Amino acid sequence: MASNRYTVDYLSLIGVSLSLFVVIGGNLLEGGHTDALMQRTAFLIVFGGTLGATLVQTPLKTFVHGMRRFKWVFFPPRIEREEGLQKIVDWSKIARKDGLLGLQNLADMESEQFAQKGLLLLVDGGEPEQIRKILEIEIDNIAMHEQNASRVYEAMGGYSPTIGIIGAVMGLIHVMNNLTDPAALGPGIAVAFVATIYGVGFANFFFLPMYNKLKTLADDQTLYQEMLLDGLVCIAEGENPRVIANKLEGYLI
Repeated sequence: MASNRYTVDYLSLIGVSLSLFVVIGGNLLEGGHTDALMQRTAFLIVFGGTLGATLVQTPLKTFVHGMRRFKWVFFPPRIEREEGLQKIVDWSKIARKDGLLGLQNLADMESEQFAQKGLLLLVDGGEPEQIRKILEIEIDNIAMHEQNASRVYEAMGGYSPTIGIIGAVMGLIHVMNNLTDPAALGPGIAVAFVATIYGVGFANFFFLPMYNKLKTLADDQTLYQEMLLDGLVCIAEGENPRVIANKLEGYLI
């Protein structure tokens, strides 16, 4: 499970701001106007079409989870492996001093659901291999759940440019139908080109980077959980706290 503590990802905020700045700034340097990039029709076609295609592809539960993970792009959970390693060492010291039942109070106070489940397995006297199998299933299911959530944004990044082309074609069709009306040519051409910008821009500035960011965070979470798993198994096997720390230091690289 993700940590209940979150941090601010300033790089994501800077990245989004920089992407918008260079596009709008480049348009202004070329003598354009900001209003030229604000086309409600193009936005409706591209964003609405992308959302609709994604909804067709994605189960409701996965889509909702993906939307909830949007905040992770800018406010990701804190995953402190050094802190996790120290917790494992502390647990092992308590287990050697007071026995596995001495971990009961810590399990009750533990805020991370994955760590709490592992501690309760220790308290219940689970065998090391049994604990490993149970927690490995937990890790695999959590990882799949988070990867599916990130793929919502991958799908949106894949559909968005194509929907932008559809919007461009629709704009050109409108232009062709109004060749005898010069006043209607400009707006039609604007929608055509702005729809393409929206489609490609949404995909490359937002959706695909969000997918990769969420995928990386999910991988970090999995690695953290694997460290906890190995530590809990070591405690179940009665290993020395110093030996456990040495074994798990590789996770800090």
